[in-house]
Amino acid sequence: MHSQSIDPESEETLISQDYPVLKSFIAGSFSGTFSTLLFQPLDLIKTRLQNKVNHHVGNQKSGMMSTTISIIQKENIFGLWRGITPSMTRVIPGVGLYFSTLHWLQSTLDLSDPITPAQAISLGITARTISGALLIPITVVKTRFESGVYKYNSISEALRLIHKHEGIRGLSSGLIPTLLRDAPYSGLYLMFYTQLKNLTSREFPRYSELPATHFSCGITAGIFASIVTHPADVIKTKMQLYPEEFKSLKRSFIFVYNNHGILGYFKGIVPRMLRRTLMTSMAWTVYEQITRNIGLK
Repeated sequence: MHSQSIDPESEETLISQDYPVLKSFIAGSFSGTFSTLLFQPLDLIKTRLQNKVNHHVGNQKSGMMSTTISIIQKENIFGLWRGITPSMTRVIPGVGLYFSTLHWLQSTLDLSDPITPAQAISLGITARTISGALLIPITVVKTRFESGVYKYNSISEALRLIHKHEGIRGLSSGLIPTLLRDAPYSGLYLMFYTQLKNLTSREFPRYSELPATHFSCGITAGIFASIVTHPADVIKTKMQLYPEEFKSLKRSFIFVYNNHGILGYFKGIVPRMLRRTLMTSMAWTVYEQITRNIGLK
């Protein structure tokens, strides 16, 4: 029996064809790592600002800069990265799962580029709903770590204590507003991003594949998507930090409006917009480059 030799180049092509979903998962996870490390402080500041929209500290006046200074004074500069471990635990598989689901859906449904705005919204919402629902326990832990209200020593301890005292409901608290925030954000973002990329390809074809072009399209798409979905982010934070007080969407929305008016729904929008736009733009830019280099595009 003679063993058949496989040309290395053919083997690489075969792997690319056989494992596109796995490769898109790895590329997505890799892209999420850098953006999470860089922009974690913005997420923490956003959570602290939103935590002030409650009856405990509702009368305190604070902005992004004063909150940042307060954190550094009380917890030193590394306090800005509090919650980085659950953030990484959530984002790395979450971004990988999101991108691999997008790739799988587009391939399974046989959608050719460029996809339509309706297809972009549908793909983005479906992919984010799947990843968001699977990772909601880590999202709860991440929010509590960042808030400064809870003093957990580790992710495993947090998961154990939440399950012990609050059950499955505690581990999934804020699921609906999380999905109301993330699913529309991802759908709108993907629609704006793909449309801006298509526009660039038509009007400025020589610049369409530059990383700077992808990043610019991502920034613009992120700004629009962040503004639309921010109220759900405020409600999500409240329900995850104080699940016994805010057990329903309706009660949470009414409380914020009665105590802070319309502006209460946009508390922390500046750091969130900065983080989400920069983070998502970087993730997509890195993902586009990696997938092109490994033969997925």
